[in-house]
Amino acid sequence: MIRFLQTPGPIKKIILSAILLIFCGAMVITLIPGGLGSDLMGQPSQGVIAKVAGQNVTTQEVQARAKAMVQQQGPQYAAMANQLMPMFLPQAAQQLITGKAIVAEAQRLGLKATEADVRDELEHGRYSATFFPGGKFIGQQAYEGLLEQNNLTVEGFEQDVRNEVLQQKLVTLVTGSASVSDAEIRQQFVKSSTKVKFTYAVLSEDDIRKGLHPTDDELKAFYTRSKATYNNAIPEKRKIEYAVLDKSKVLAEVQVTNDDLRSYYDQHRDQYRVPEEVKVRHILIKTPPAGADGKVDDQAVEQAHKKAQDVLKQLKAGGKFDDLAKKYSDDPGSGKQGGDLGWIGRGRTVPEFEKAAFALPKGQVSDPVKSSFGFHIIQVEDKHDAHVKTLDEVKSEIEPLIRQQKAGRVMENAGNGLLEQARSLGLEKAAAAKGLTVVNTDFVSRADVLPGIGVTPQFMDAVFTAREKAPPDLAQLSQGAVVFQVQGIHAPATPTFEEIRSRVENEFKNERASILLAQKTQELSDRAKSEHDLKRAAKELGATLKTSDFVLPDGQVPDVGSMTGQAAVAFTLKPGDLSGPITNANNGVVLSVLEKQEPTEQDFAAKKDQIRDGLLRTKQQDLFGLFLSSLRQRMQKSGEIRINEKEMQNLTRGGGLGEEGY
Repeated sequence: MIRFLQTPGPIKKIILSAILLIFCGAMVITLIPGGLGSDLMGQPSQGVIAKVAGQNVTTQEVQARAKAMVQQQGPQYAAMANQLMPMFLPQAAQQLITGKAIVAEAQRLGLKATEADVRDELEHGRYSATFFPGGKFIGQQAYEGLLEQNNLTVEGFEQDVRNEVLQQKLVTLVTGSASVSDAEIRQQFVKSSTKVKFTYAVLSEDDIRKGLHPTDDELKAFYTRSKATYNNAIPEKRKIEYAVLDKSKVLAEVQVTNDDLRSYYDQHRDQYRVPEEVKVRHILIKTPPAGADGKVDDQAVEQAHKKAQDVLKQLKAGGKFDDLAKKYSDDPGSGKQGGDLGWIGRGRTVPEFEKAAFALPKGQVSDPVKSSFGFHIIQVEDKHDAHVKTLDEVKSEIEPLIRQQKAGRVMENAGNGLLEQARSLGLEKAAAAKGLTVVNTDFVSRADVLPGIGVTPQFMDAVFTAREKAPPDLAQLSQGAVVFQVQGIHAPATPTFEEIRSRVENEFKNERASILLAQKTQELSDRAKSEHDLKRAAKELGATLKTSDFVLPDGQVPDVGSMTGQAAVAFTLKPGDLSGPITNANNGVVLSVLEKQEPTEQDFAAKKDQIRDGLLRTKQQDLFGLFLSSLRQRMQKSGEIRINEKEMQNLTRGGGLGEEGY
């Protein structure tokens, strides 16, 4: 579709986020009233979550979207993928349904996304750094390869981009009427830029708590009143016995032969093919683009050529290439790195650049090479012909893979063998025959650490779904295989008062201290106002008196916390005024404003445009949010959106991962 220039950069995260987070995707989740709805006539077929203007939203699409959303959270959440999926599945469904609704509405209104629009979005939109680094296309072959690496087809990806362009056009149409007046800008400026300084008296909930000494009768009464919160507070526990086959021992014993290495190498030879490549630097002297009339400024082109020739003379006179590239190159991407483009293959640059780069001998510098971007001075630092890496070169990569594969097969066979013997002879005898130790636990909960296993949710899931005294079962874990049997089960239980007296006392004190803090803070406020003296009232009630620095509305004050909470009242008071009671998580506060500092006209001039932009974005978001809400309601009412509630329930109940898992 597009054939321009340059080298590829990181792709996966950019494409993933771009395709996932369609414009206003986050708004879609929160602004659609009534969730997915269920009052439509008819149901889409099995495997289809919804039908939107005749277009299916399939279960597979929702699963893929949700899975990608989980991946975006980062590698630290990979182990929690199964737990996170049910949370992301409804969001993924909402995004897909509303995205299709937006595209359908844009088409209904006659909006179109042309090939030129798609080309412009790829070159100048969110994808530009990926496909057009430094303003130069990476080449059609690299473009298709990067999409393929991320399980995307050119047709599918460009359709997604086309839909995104349609959405952007609809957003522009809907929000075009949004405007911000000078009065609104001034009001927001004063509100966000006024500073206050105040004295404040602080009462600590921790201090109040220390003075509480409840009796047993008070605690028992609290326990009885709160007993429902303690139902099943003692979790289910299970007594198990198990034997572990240690994978690390198997790995240490596995032998990888030369025949193994040769066989794997021969079967995967294509993975080790290296294309013809050159390692290059370049200095770009840009030429101006053609004007609106299609004509090129020949004089400017000639000036660029003379500049390139001058740079080349400096190189021949002993100038360092990287220094001159940093000084003269108009390529913002490589110029800062001394012109370094790294290794490039064929099909990844414009033809003129490629021809010159691959023709130059190693260590040579070219004369100025003309392309549509300007004049390039190219230096070839290294090059290698297309070849297949030898077995010796990749042996260190292959050996651990084969070792893992062999160990996996050994573990699977050993685990199944131990399980079979345990079911016929009993776990003790089966383990003894293989020289393994059987671990017999006391009653353990899901979160307990097990010898030889540690904390392993995957294993505990197997343990806590097995029946008591059922035949031994097998669980394959990262550290090995475990054959286990559940010997006893203690069901969840409600503890007696004596069993959780310390917890009851702690919760009683927390509740009582919170009530007393509110009462005492109210008394502090009342006394300060009646006596017109915060300092005196603080002393009488044992509060600590402090003074703040000048603070903005988005600031923080020690013991008060964020000024965007209850303390925001300070910005509505005049100097000398007292606030009512202000409470946060641990403190009660009463404040008295000392000074108010209004912003200057110079401050206003500096921030005016920024404030206007922020207010305009907020209004546009609000407008489009209302539009989306109305659109979804209308399309659901008319039947243009139909939800398969049964399929949705099946999807969320199953975690959305299908048979493959995560």
